Amino acid sequence: MPKATLIRGARQLLTLRGASGPRRGADLRNLGLIQDGAVLIIDGRIHDVGPSRRLENLALARQADEIDASGRLVMPGFVDCHTHVVSGPVRVPDSEVPGALARTIQELSPRTLQTQALHTVEQAVRHGTTALESKSGCGLTETNEIKILRVHSALRKQSVPLTSTFLCAAVSPSYQDHPDQYLEHVCSNMLPLIQRRKLAEFADIRCQEGAFTVDQARRFLVAARQLGFGLKIYTGGRSLPGVIPLAVELGVSSVGHVLTGHAFNVTPDEAILLAQSQTIATLLPGPVFYSGSSNYAPARTLIDAGVAVALGSHYHPESSPSLNMQMMIALACGYMGMTPAEAVAASTINAAHTFGKAATIGSLESDKCADLLILDVPDYREIPYHFGMNLVELVMKNGTVLVERSEVKWPTP
Repeated sequence: MPKATLIRGARQLLTLRGASGPRRGADLRNLGLIQDGAVLIIDGRIHDVGPSRRLENLALARQADEIDASGRLVMPGFVDCHTHVVSGPVRVPDSEVPGALARTIQELSPRTLQTQALHTVEQAVRHGTTALESKSGCGLTETNEIKILRVHSALRKQSVPLTSTFLCAAVSPSYQDHPDQYLEHVCSNMLPLIQRRKLAEFADIRCQEGAFTVDQARRFLVAARQLGFGLKIYTGGRSLPGVIPLAVELGVSSVGHVLTGHAFNVTPDEAILLAQSQTIATLLPGPVFYSGSSNYAPARTLIDAGVAVALGSHYHPESSPSLNMQMMIALACGYMGMTPAEAVAASTINAAHTFGKAATIGSLESDKCADLLILDVPDYREIPYHFGMNLVELVMKNGTVLVERSEVKWPTP
């Protein structure tokens, strides 16, 4: 007997149904909205979506467990496409010293690091994230980086919906004066080891002033592609000329950036290149807000040029200690010129495209995973309005309820 669940009566149901590729331009605002909508779930997969009246009359729906979403918003779970969840505890500013994070990772046992990372992911789930990408890059040494990636694997065995990325973020201290030698070591030793042990699905490199050059990034990405990794580029500070052409040439899935200077200062020609490619610009407002900077990504310029964009939290214990994608939507709308519809699409279906999971998550369509949220608002446009609040009433992953917020119980007078 199949397990059936019917979520019915949603004031607004956002399906995000649409074309198979990343959404861009006007399509980014098409949420596939259904008034008084319903979702029928069979054995963890979406069987059908549509008006409540139609779905309630289906034979399978008559035997289903019902969840009443009356007056509320139902939408796909958030997909956080840029995090560092395996990075130890949040560090208060007074304790920040150079290299402290890497030393913390070195000192913590794998079990402790895994426990802390699981707690971090649980915070993300409570705020509506049902899938995320987690990067290494905080460890600095080969031993620490492999430790981080091993914890990724352990979390996935615990059914944590995590995609693992190896981020070549900086030259290891033991190679400080020999970056080319370090990169050769990474390409000839670390990448093959990570690939053999299936510790990561994607390979990423920080290409910016103070990190790796465009030529070095090319060598790394070509070597990673030959081993079968998906490719990403991260420009975490002042970006370098040639990053965008390189990303498009090599078919990089996403270019991530934190605007802590003039990073990702895209020229009109580069915007055209991105718009004509499948490479997604991942926008990360969290670190900009946390640092007190005003250098938010030029989302409006990119979207109007036809570039596909995604939103991520860039969770990091030192520079962006938040996993609340609702807050990222508020920042995108308040400071980056995005509309609520664009921000929702960027944090669901387009985010899923950045790590190759859009065929199964990111929208509510037949045969996709039943990853969805019920939010305590009647209209999606209220998500950025209630900034900093957690609007989640229910979180469902693969048809299983992970979070269900209970009612406040006042004492009897």
